[in-house]
Amino acid sequence: MTSTRRLWGASVPDPNGFLRYERQLPKRRPVPVRIQDWREVYPPASESLIRDQATRCMDCGIPFCHDGCPLGNRIPDWNDLVRTGAWAAAAESLHATNNFPEFTGRLCPAPCEAACVLGIADDAVTIKQVEVEIANHAFDLGYVQPQPPAALSGKSVAVVGSGPAGLAAAQQLARAGHAVTVFERDDRIGGLLRYGIPDFKIEKKVVDARLAQLEAEGVVFETGVNVGVDITADDLRERFDAVLLACGALAGRDTPETPGRQLNGVHLAMEHLVPANRVVAGLQDTTPIDARGKHVVIIGGGDTGADCLGVAHRQGAAGVVQLDQYPLPPDVRAADLHPWPTWPVILRNYPAHEEGGDRVFGVAVQEFVDDGNGNVTAIRIADVSVERRDGKRIVTVAEGSVRELRAELVLLAIGFEGTEDSPLLAQFGITRNRRGALDARDDWQTDADGVFVAGDMHRGASLIVWAIAEGRAAAAAIHRYLGAYGELPAPVRPSSQPLAAAR
Repeated sequence: MTSTRRLWGASVPDPNGFLRYERQLPKRRPVPVRIQDWREVYPPASESLIRDQATRCMDCGIPFCHDGCPLGNRIPDWNDLVRTGAWAAAAESLHATNNFPEFTGRLCPAPCEAACVLGIADDAVTIKQVEVEIANHAFDLGYVQPQPPAALSGKSVAVVGSGPAGLAAAQQLARAGHAVTVFERDDRIGGLLRYGIPDFKIEKKVVDARLAQLEAEGVVFETGVNVGVDITADDLRERFDAVLLACGALAGRDTPETPGRQLNGVHLAMEHLVPANRVVAGLQDTTPIDARGKHVVIIGGGDTGADCLGVAHRQGAAGVVQLDQYPLPPDVRAADLHPWPTWPVILRNYPAHEEGGDRVFGVAVQEFVDDGNGNVTAIRIADVSVERRDGKRIVTVAEGSVRELRAELVLLAIGFEGTEDSPLLAQFGITRNRRGALDARDDWQTDADGVFVAGDMHRGASLIVWAIAEGRAAAAAIHRYLGAYGELPAPVRPSSQPLAAAR
């Protein structure tokens, strides 16, 4: 890879930067203030802070952060460009591998930082924060401009789903001159970015700003279209030369076998998050699932659970408890289990956790308790141990550990089972695999000729960086399928086969 520093003539990186500056993130907005609104938790960082943090990058001889990032971001290059104040060049370098750094800089858990060489003996570089500030500067200073194609190819592509994977593919293909139409069943574009992720993590004006660029580049958006119902697979084949399926993995994991699951007040996480986001957007006045004044129990310790926690705080919950089936993770990497540069299992504290609530680890729900009128009033939990035997997860309940927690609202944030089944899959003759996802060949095509798949619909629920990476790679494959010349940018891992889950 050619160094962007050589391309832009920046100076030699500071070899002592990590000795002069400690890792530091911008201060979050005060808790008493931010739980009164839905604005982002982090205010804009000062330029001096970000330049100091970028200076900590050591310009490693072998930058493992590249391998940690599914997009293959040129991290040392744009870190040094930020250090020297070359914001325009940094933005160009960042956008060379990532269509939406303003999304990933806010939402990605930063596997690049887990792979940072500095992290072997010191705190890793704040790569994620530098990334989002490059994106913010790029928008503020007008560096983000439409890049329409010089000529049209005469070929057309339908993208079904408007999350990060579908949008990344749409942008890549539109810039290559293909006519791209993105279909979305919701009333607005964005997928989970729009209605699944709260505004305190990403305000929707950030999404809208990027969508304006895509529209100016020729991408056509059709909302309120349930593909497979409102239009069929035959319709798509008649209108388009290729189809990309990027519908995500929205089938929430449930616990139907748990006694009391049918009680009022027990909901899947997305049943809570989506209407809450619509209220914030001004699209409806109230939400049918409101935490105000209630004792809330969130089952699940991941990102979605933390989102529910932050929403419950802002809705005015009387109290919140978040449960995790796994034991309390360590604060630092366990080198014998998760050696550098692998992704470590450590305790991850989200901003929502400092806003209130309790966390309980190593427990599992045994029963949802009825108040006598069909409403949940408590849950019975027990201490458990979790182990894997022959690839299967075995949960053992500790005898005599059952107790009750008060609960008027229970939110199940225990993951996703894959993509939702839909008439469109049957119309194309495609079936979900045992993971609830769609298989793809090395060229990103499904078993249906000319029908491609990318993102969570292919991988199962995963990271936003993987969604963008797969969208870019699928776009490159579609470009070749359409007989076009030249290569579109693709991630460093071009294989269409998903990696094993980290946990």
